[in-house]
Amino acid sequence: MIDIHCHILPGVDDGPSTLAESLELARLAESEGITKIIATPHHQHPMFENSGPSILRKVEELNEAFEQANINLTVIPSQEIRIHGEVIQNMELGDVLPLTPQSSYLLVEFPSNGIPHYTTRLFYDLQMKGYTPIIAHPERNKVFVEKPDLLYDMVKTGVLTQVTASSLTGHLGKKVKKFTEQLIDANLTHFIASDAHNLNERPFRLREAYSVLEDGFGFDAVYQYKENAELLLDTHYVQVLPPEPVKKRKRLYFF
Repeated sequence: MIDIHCHILPGVDDGPSTLAESLELARLAESEGITKIIATPHHQHPMFENSGPSILRKVEELNEAFEQANINLTVIPSQEIRIHGEVIQNMELGDVLPLTPQSSYLLVEFPSNGIPHYTTRLFYDLQMKGYTPIIAHPERNKVFVEKPDLLYDMVKTGVLTQVTASSLTGHLGKKVKKFTEQLIDANLTHFIASDAHNLNERPFRLREAYSVLEDGFGFDAVYQYKENAELLLDTHYVQVLPPEPVKKRKRLYFF
């Protein structure tokens, strides 16, 4: 399996604080059948600043440590980019990294409680430059939960999204699980990733998530999501089914 969103680099954000912890997390990934991880430390986050060149160095060091520890896992350098108005300029400076060195996909994170007013324009400008934004964990964004049509409008324009494994498994609560299932049902998400940070509170749960996906949506859905991760890593176009608005639950009235 391929995990396109993971905080496995040591000492750079709210993921592992030491190399030893990163190695433990890597062994857990290996036990789940994960073979490749895209490292996505927070960038332009209010609490973390991880420039492109610094991440390239950290990933090279971590891959060397895996080899020495006989861990069969490959890490690819990228970032979870907190949305900001200078994304394009910072990409041109090499400060912002796409999801793979040759790809045109960017993992973009919103604040948990909001969507900046300039988002639509920024995404349009990125797409005009040949880049495809992938919204990280929209199922955990308060605005999308309350107004899912906003996400539908973005996906209609070619924006992609990625949900978190723990959201689908129910570890982040029943409401988050329900909304995640609605996004899958409406073709409003295209990847499942771990967003793993540590061994206990925020592990991978990727294998469990694919099992839940198969139970609820069938094996074809599992194949689609796994293949999309592979296509992204190989810099190919991912599978995108026609999006639909999230179906609102009907209210029952009693007289």
